[in-house]
This record gives sequence, C-alpha cells and structure tokens, in this order.
Amino acid sequence: MKPEDLELLLLREMPYGKYKGRVIADLPGHYLNWFARVGFPKGELGHLLALMQELDHNGLSGLLEPLRRR
Repeated sequence: MKPEDLELLLLREMPYGKYKGRVIADLPGHYLNWFARVGFPKGELGHLLALMQELDHNGLSGLLEPLRRR
C-alpha cells in the first residue's frame, strides 16, 4: 500500500453495480466482503476494493477521517 492509495479511496467512484457512483471509501462492508469471496476485479479498482475491505474488516476505516476533512 502507498499513502496515495488512501486518498484514492476517497476519490475513486464505483464504476458499476448497485453502488455505482459511490466513492470506494463509502461502500458497505457486506459489499466489500462479497468481492473478497468471489474475487476482486483486476487493476486499480480491484486493488482499491481489496484495500478498503482490509481496512473495513480490521476496523481501520477511521484512518480515512483526517483525509475526509481536507
């Protein structure tokens, strides 16, 4: 993980599906866990979804709060 990835979680939007248009940092945990079970997409989107799932699963979503305030 690079520090810039945390900022991207607040900038990149989900490009498809039920949560299309929602930033990755705001996706619900059950949706992230579903991706963890069936497989993350390839590329940057998959990397960011996997990172957000890891943060959410381990209760570390609060790490994004200081970045949200900027």
